[in-house]
Amino acid sequence: MTIDTQNGGPNGGPVLAEGVDDEPVESNRRVFTGRTYLAIAAFSAIYAVFHMAALNGWSIRGWTGIDIPALPVFPMETWNFRIVHVAGALILGFLLFSARGFPKDEVRRRHPLDVLAYIALLPALYACYTALTFVVQIAGGKMWNGIDEGIRTAETYHYGYPLITAVSLGIGISWLRPRQRALISPADLVLCVCAVGVAIYLVAIFGTLMRNATGTPFAPIGMSLAALAGTALIMELTRRVAGLALVIIAGVFLLYVFVGDLLPGFLNAPDIRWERFFSQVYTDAGILGPTTAVSSTYIILFIIFAAFLQASKVGDYFVNFAFAVAGRARGGPAKVAIFASGLMGMINGTSAGNVVATGSLTIPLMKKVGYRPRTAGAVEAAASTGGQIMPPIMGAGAFIMAEITGLPYTDIAIAAIIPAVLYFVSIYFMVDFEAAKLGMRGMREDELPKFRDMVRQVFLFLPIIILIVALFMGYSVIRAGTLATAAAAVVSWFTPYRMGLPSVVKAFELAGIMSIQIIAVCACAGIIVGVISLTGVGARFSSVLLSIADANQLLALFFAMCISILLGMGMPTTAAYAVAASVVAPGLIQLGIPMLTAHFFVFYFAVVSAITPPVALASYAAAGISGSNPMGTSIASFKVGISAFIVPFMFFYNSAILMDGTFFEIMRAGATAIFGVFLLSSGVQGWWVGKNAGLLVRSGLIVVALFMIEGGLISDLIGVGGAAALYFVAKMTGQRAMT
Repeated sequence: MTIDTQNGGPNGGPVLAEGVDDEPVESNRRVFTGRTYLAIAAFSAIYAVFHMAALNGWSIRGWTGIDIPALPVFPMETWNFRIVHVAGALILGFLLFSARGFPKDEVRRRHPLDVLAYIALLPALYACYTALTFVVQIAGGKMWNGIDEGIRTAETYHYGYPLITAVSLGIGISWLRPRQRALISPADLVLCVCAVGVAIYLVAIFGTLMRNATGTPFAPIGMSLAALAGTALIMELTRRVAGLALVIIAGVFLLYVFVGDLLPGFLNAPDIRWERFFSQVYTDAGILGPTTAVSSTYIILFIIFAAFLQASKVGDYFVNFAFAVAGRARGGPAKVAIFASGLMGMINGTSAGNVVATGSLTIPLMKKVGYRPRTAGAVEAAASTGGQIMPPIMGAGAFIMAEITGLPYTDIAIAAIIPAVLYFVSIYFMVDFEAAKLGMRGMREDELPKFRDMVRQVFLFLPIIILIVALFMGYSVIRAGTLATAAAAVVSWFTPYRMGLPSVVKAFELAGIMSIQIIAVCACAGIIVGVISLTGVGARFSSVLLSIADANQLLALFFAMCISILLGMGMPTTAAYAVAASVVAPGLIQLGIPMLTAHFFVFYFAVVSAITPPVALASYAAAGISGSNPMGTSIASFKVGISAFIVPFMFFYNSAILMDGTFFEIMRAGATAIFGVFLLSSGVQGWWVGKNAGLLVRSGLIVVALFMIEGGLISDLIGVGGAAALYFVAKMTGQRAMT
């Protein structure tokens, strides 16, 4: 995206968003051409289409009401579907993402390590062949168990050892070998074959009664070996697409499994043999559990929806609409960032990804109207992070919460409305007060898209409206998402970006590529969830929270907040919440906190870990665009998003914030809370009654804001009275007397 920062938009015309929907190319992502590109694109599109078809394994009668025989679309057994879901992402991920970033001066010649990689391909292929022979034997009626010595020998020496050898060589060689951006590395090809070998064996075994033997002596040793190889593949792909943070945390949890019996106190865990652990971790107790259940259904579906919105250039329209609505206000680009990032982040799924998508336009424009680079980056980071709490999609967080808690999705989406409003209203106040302090102007009318032109295309919001209406009409999430996806294609016919068959295929290709990171992250988070459930550390952590709460419940909540943020640092939202929900939420529920409140509490802090120093992914991404110091940007974004650290305590003390109460209680809670975050923003920014506020007034504003946030009638009256007193004090004394 190119912007003329001297004269509005390109060539001195209005600022128009273009390329917001373009998929960024990571430093370690391969870029193919010719037949290789066509093959990879076809595989990616087929992978996405497979999910859409499998999820919509509906009958014609179910969709049309016509009384004709049902025609199911290849319905798949749940575990097999999840195994194929993970395996497909592993294959596509290793084909597209190199182990390291590509150098500027690529080595074009073949490397001696390639020879070793081709040799490593042999045991990988042999493991696949052996797994297929197991499939034939099981299909032929052979009884399969972990006690038969012949089966154990065949699984160990003809399947497990070759597979582990190939995985080890493939990962090691991929780290060492020079990279070529336009070629598939032979080492990564080995890893793709290994992913196939793991999937074939697990599908065959889980197709028998062996799924009931996991964690017992009857579990075949091959199950443990396949899971060990699969875990290594998942962690390596996660490192490539999401960085080291989640991999390190998963590694610490895996280490805990085998040293937990040596640790003191509540960290002490039973001695668990590696065979028993790995026979269970690749089941619904771990990798194939809630995180993968959500990524294989709701998340992949909404990634396809987002890809269709990209192909129809709806993202560009969202940003242009935001400019037309908010661009004229003082500090206009910052307010545009709030609006646009909320819309984009709702369906984006990652805070850092949303920063890259919208920040490349909004950050330069914020700098143009007078915001410092650090502040510009901070505003975009905070706004993009807020997209993860914006209903109805909440960056897929709502669907994960529904899966983990068993609560209806619609209840979660409704409960999220007031907290999301509070967050974005708070950011709006923060940037407005900053603009007022610096005497900023809004953007000129000739710098902005024409509002009347934007109104003519308001039908582009139709896919999201259809999604919301369908969900609240009682349609399943899958059906509502499918209808919204189809609507995105239909509305494109009324724009210059009409989606024909090539565009639809391209959208499915984009969806397959976009899904890699989130699937890898969810699978890796499943490893952590598996460790927590199999070792019982979550229950022991809950007991620690209970003991703290005996002394002070607020202290227990503060401790839970710190752990949720710590677990989420450096992790995408979905993984951060999944881990925090397993470790922290059960303890909060045992304290007597309602399930929805407890999960919203940890969800909020998992989200805001993206703007919490010292590891703040969204802030670091914004700093890269703004050219500011990453740590300084993360501190500034923490300040801008300060309300997000207060809001969870608000709905703990006043459940009406989560729509739990009478109409009057909910309205009063919402209104007083908005006034509270207004006071908080005013105190943090030091702007009150149209002028700079001194230290005493700022401190007073923060104190009365906390009274308003508490939510009780008496505290609200104290807050309003305190705010009125501060208003008159500021009017009477002026700025100089208070500094």
